[in-house]
Amino acid sequence: MARIAPLSGFPEWLPDGRVVEQHVLDTLRRTFELHGFAGVETRAVEPLDQLLRKGETSKEVYVLRRLQADDDDTAAVDRSAQLGLHFDLTVPFARYVLENAGKLAFPFKRYQIQKVWRGERPQDGRFREFAQADIDVVGAGELPYHFEVELPLVMAAALGALADVGLPPVRILVNNRKVAEGFYRGLGLEDVDGVLRNIDKLDKIGPDAVAELLGTECGATPEQAKACLELAGLSGSDASVIDAVRALAAANGASNELLETGLAELGALIEAAAERAPGVVVADLKIARGLDYYTGSVYETVLVGHEGLGSICSGGRYDTLASDGKNTYPGVGLSIGVSRLVSRLLSAGLVRATRGVPTAVLVAVSTEAERAASDAVAAALRARGIPADVAPKAAKFGKQIQFADRRGIPFVWFPGETHQVKDIRSGEQVDADASAWQPPAEDWWPRVVPAV
Repeated sequence: MARIAPLSGFPEWLPDGRVVEQHVLDTLRRTFELHGFAGVETRAVEPLDQLLRKGETSKEVYVLRRLQADDDDTAAVDRSAQLGLHFDLTVPFARYVLENAGKLAFPFKRYQIQKVWRGERPQDGRFREFAQADIDVVGAGELPYHFEVELPLVMAAALGALADVGLPPVRILVNNRKVAEGFYRGLGLEDVDGVLRNIDKLDKIGPDAVAELLGTECGATPEQAKACLELAGLSGSDASVIDAVRALAAANGASNELLETGLAELGALIEAAAERAPGVVVADLKIARGLDYYTGSVYETVLVGHEGLGSICSGGRYDTLASDGKNTYPGVGLSIGVSRLVSRLLSAGLVRATRGVPTAVLVAVSTEAERAASDAVAAALRARGIPADVAPKAAKFGKQIQFADRRGIPFVWFPGETHQVKDIRSGEQVDADASAWQPPAEDWWPRVVPAV
């Protein structure tokens, strides 16, 4: 058989890595549910025209086409009939809300954990297929601003719950699109979406390149581009950043009502976050988010000390993404790239699994003729919720112990007239009864712990 070439961008964890990923997913799910979010799952595909209707995503979408499709298949030429794999969970969730609005109670709080697909160039921490975890709150007709404050704090709690297994501290960077739009319009710039998209590239290409793009693509004068970059350079975790924006706007004649509305909202978020999660939420005026359906608060999250990874969690407020023409369902949401996060935890050696298999006890086999006795012991342990397996063959006990050790299984059970169980780490061996003995709590299931 020819050597199989690896396919980049599609992560496949080894068992130990899968334990880490599952722990992250379970922790997120538990935290989301503690805050009242209900779980949903949507289909993997959406009509292509729906996937492409917002933002610069046309190069990222994987299009589906049947292998045996006829040459004159309308789906091959009619984009409205084509299907694509979803590149995020927000667009399918908007469709889900519209289709089920009559059955949902608003405001509707949901979390969703699924795979998504993006046809971008794979690189460190960026994949073509990856697990994503979203939380959103959607209202019918209106959605109070306090949910824009609640969402980043829930996400901070979810990520903070992973600190005990080695996740570095997180910092949630926030901005408000009303601040940016009000400031840009106050400067006299009309292509607000274009300015936002280019400011969003600041960390990737630098201020000089962004200033050039603002001039060539958005019609900004050098003075206007300079003011936009000065706004993007402001940050802070208290009300002083709001004062700094006002001062910059006044100096450039950019003050207006929309800017003041955005500053009031951003200030309320910073004030609430400083009280409930000190140091976690920071106003950063360069946060723009490239997708154009955001209308209010926008968020990006970095790992402190690992900022080079980029944002591991992002999102924002959207007022018009979900609308059927008669009714509008505004919402606010945040999304974690789980695979991106797990990749960094593993590659940086920050966490490890205590073992890669669920088995806590390997039941040895004396002879193949006595395998039934070993099976009975394993069945008795499993009936009490203890994960157990039976040795694959009746080798010498030393080799069966080696088999367990290679897999990280902590205990080996020796059946016979007097049953005994051995902790192969310490060498301690004691008499045991399968109807009563149990491993220590920390050995019952695989755990995720900080790497040392």
